[in-house]
Formats: sequence, C-alpha cells, structure tokens
Amino acid sequence: MRLTRLLPYAALLAAAAVLVLANERPGSGRSTSGLVTRVVDGDTVQVRLEGHAEKVRLIGIDTPESVEPGTPVECFARAASAESRRLLARRRVTLRFDAERRDRYRRLLAYVYRDGDGLFVNAALLGGGFARPLPISPNLAHAEEFARLARRASRRGRGLWRACRRPG
Repeated sequence: MRLTRLLPYAALLAAAAVLVLANERPGSGRSTSGLVTRVVDGDTVQVRLEGHAEKVRLIGIDTPESVEPGTPVECFARAASAESRRLLARRRVTLRFDAERRDRYRRLLAYVYRDGDGLFVNAALLGGGFARPLPISPNLAHAEEFARLARRASRRGRGLWRACRRPG
C-alpha cells in the first residue's frame, strides 16, 4: 500500500528529471559546436546545433540595438551587426558556456569562438569598438578581460566610442 502512494511522486520526479536534462541540450558538456546560419544583430546569432536551430546570445557584451521592436535603430547598430556578420556568417563555431546556460528569453548564452582560427568573437567585438561590456552574474568568467578591452577601445576612439555620444 505504501508503494502505491509513492508512485505519483516517482512519476513527478521522473518528469522533473526529463525537464532538467532537456534544458541541458545542446551538448551536455561545457561546450558544443555548430554552424552560424543567421546573424540576428551584433550580439545574437542563430546556430545549427545537433540538427536544430538555436538562438545564441553572446555573453558579456552588448551591441547597439538594430532589431528591437518599437525602438529606433541605435547609433552604430548597423556597423556592429555588419561586423558580426563579417566575423560569423556561415562559419563553424564553438560555443563555450558559463554558469548559466539560458536567459529569460530561452536563448543559449555563450562565448563564441570561430573554428579554424579560434577567434574569440565576444572579445573581438569589444576590442574593435563594436560592443560595450555587459557583465551579468553569474556569467562573469571574462568580465575583467572584457572591461579592459572596452577601456582600450574607448581610449583609442574605436567604433562606437568615436561615433556615438552617450547622454549623461
């Protein structure tokens, strides 16, 4: 009789385990590889992973908005999107994960490295002045490096640091 009372709890536990495992896809490790099929904007791409498309948000950076519904295109947004397209379009990449895998919009959160030459795309966008650092806990593995790259780009007047005046 006791076993029959536990069965509903066992079924609930099994369902929870399936949801947790499904959230770990793609790849159960700290990294996975795929093909960039679309550059959405400067800091978001679509990547084909294990036979399905995933939206991927580059961790630790923020590029000016070019596709935010109801808002005007921000200063340097088109240039940032074009640079991401130049660096990533139709390229194979490795996604490396930090502490948190997905954001509230269900996008994968990743540090993006080009296969072949190993270019660290998040860092390249910051160093070229195409992005600002955006540290969000708990994904802070490269926060200090990103802040240094942005300071250097700002001092040298690269990209958005030259083209855009920030209010305040």
